[in-house]
Amino acid sequence: MQPANRYTGVVVTMPGPGPRILEAFLNTVDERSFRRHGVRHARGDALATPAQLAAWLAGQGLAWPGAQADAADLRAALALREALRGALLLRAGQPSGDDDPGRVNDVLARFPLRLDMRSDGMLRLSAQSPGAGVGGIAAIAADCAANGGWRRLRICAAPDCRWVFYDTSRSGAGRWCSMATCGNRAKTRRYRDRRQASSG
Repeated sequence: MQPANRYTGVVVTMPGPGPRILEAFLNTVDERSFRRHGVRHARGDALATPAQLAAWLAGQGLAWPGAQADAADLRAALALREALRGALLLRAGQPSGDDDPGRVNDVLARFPLRLDMRSDGMLRLSAQSPGAGVGGIAAIAADCAANGGWRRLRICAAPDCRWVFYDTSRSGAGRWCSMATCGNRAKTRRYRDRRQASSG
């Protein structure tokens, strides 16, 4: 049974392994560029090489330890990551060049899904893909779409952040990856704008 957060009689189920893996995958690219305590956050990409992709997939249980990835696997993974992040940006009302539905659908079409039966009689969704282990991510995304986990995955509304997070808020309409950082920065900015408007 999954743990739950309780809010005045409302139970919000915490993410299972699927949404957590998808969240981690989408955050392998770090676009945060804001300053905190005077220090600018350094952007980065944890999937810059095929070896890094292979290690990440193995760490998530999507590939055997020691499995190899090649340049085609990396291209497939980066295209899928960009497409899924683009879908989150579109849903958040943050238009970008990565959220064109036709382009996103073209990427998703590279990962056709099928239903398999395991040796214990349980059914499993899998994706036939051009990338070793990358299809597992597409299958997880499809499963999240079916079970409601995708609706709870959000991208931070701060344009200089765009960190993906699993929204555990009661309404399911959270905007900030963290109220202590991005939420507080937005409040401070609004306060300054109001003061400037009233004094001007």
